[in-house]
Amino acid sequence: MTDATVSEPGHRLKPLTPAMLRELSVRSNLRGAAKSLSHYGLVVLVGTLVWKVSSAWGVLWALPLMAVQGYFVAFLFMALHETAHKTAFRSRGLNLAVGYPSAFIIGQPYEYYCLFHWDHHRYTQDPDKDPELIVGVKPKSDTQLALAYSGLLQVAGRLRLMFGHAVTGKVTVPWIPENKRATIVREARAYAALYALLLALSLWFSSALLLWVWIVPLVIGQFFLRPYLYAEHTGCDRTRSAFQNTRTTYTAAIVKWFAWNMPYHVEHHAYPSIPFHALPKLNEIVDGEIVHRGRGYIATTRETWAWFRRQRQAG
Repeated sequence: MTDATVSEPGHRLKPLTPAMLRELSVRSNLRGAAKSLSHYGLVVLVGTLVWKVSSAWGVLWALPLMAVQGYFVAFLFMALHETAHKTAFRSRGLNLAVGYPSAFIIGQPYEYYCLFHWDHHRYTQDPDKDPELIVGVKPKSDTQLALAYSGLLQVAGRLRLMFGHAVTGKVTVPWIPENKRATIVREARAYAALYALLLALSLWFSSALLLWVWIVPLVIGQFFLRPYLYAEHTGCDRTRSAFQNTRTTYTAAIVKWFAWNMPYHVEHHAYPSIPFHALPKLNEIVDGEIVHRGRGYIATTRETWAWFRRQRQAG
């Protein structure tokens, strides 16, 4: 992905010099490894605690830990996102080594997501071309809106699409080019086969391990992830300028840590070649250019919820 950002009249474009852009775009295997290992380390640690507590005292006692595990597991989406950009590491091989398992864990095929996300960056906020808007839930009631914010509809939709690719061998979505469709079908079939194998092994060994440390937490985690994702663009302008069609949300350090600094989302869309660890420094440079600024995720979720309701009433 390039750093070309189309600007609206009167809006200053690209406040970075070429030298600054080169400096900020330096990728690091060490920083990528530290982030990945610490994130996955917490997933393993809390998963182990979930299993021990549920085995010793019962599943109900482990539910608070499952909620924590859910946050950690669901936010592996950020590892997928950064490795899809190939900016988590300097090494392409390391990006793939982290990207593929992260994608598998959250049920979002890696190669498919790379192509989906490429078009999202190319056509951000274009209702006819941005895949996020094309497949996005369009709630017609507050009940449907609440379901949308749970993230469950989105997970069900992408799993249905993946299994559809696997079973039918056909890919028709417009963001997958013709020459990539066979790859997407093979990938979907590999994912489906691996999920089926894990299910069979769990049944064979009469083990609920994966259910309590992975599947249930992943479902719970969507309640944290989806409001975060809606904050990125909901209610922003439908223009070609990343400084106007995207929102940066100013939030706690721990949230930025688990989100791989993606709350700096204007910065990411304006300069997608800049890796996650350089986004705070980039924010210091371009902060004055940002139009949509969220003040924490609770306040921003209220804003995005209100925007969806206004759109429904207007439509």
